[in-house]
Amino acid sequence: MAKVCAVSGKRPMSGNKRSHANNKSRRRWEPNLQWKRIWVPSEGRWVRMRISMHALRTIGKIGYDAAMAKGSKQRGS
Repeated sequence: MAKVCAVSGKRPMSGNKRSHANNKSRRRWEPNLQWKRIWVPSEGRWVRMRISMHALRTIGKIGYDAAMAKGSKQRGS
């Protein structure tokens, strides 16, 4: 399963891990994805989705429908 948020589209990032001796080695930063049940008032049902905690806060603030519209606009779909 891909580690991608269903709402915001957040994906893993890559970069260098740096030690105190300034050694460089590759690493990944994973998004904080969790399985959550979200109530969708427009459909009158629960939807189970894998979303980042950033997206969960967004849904809490502006609502599910607005968050999905904002996310699809950012992803260009």
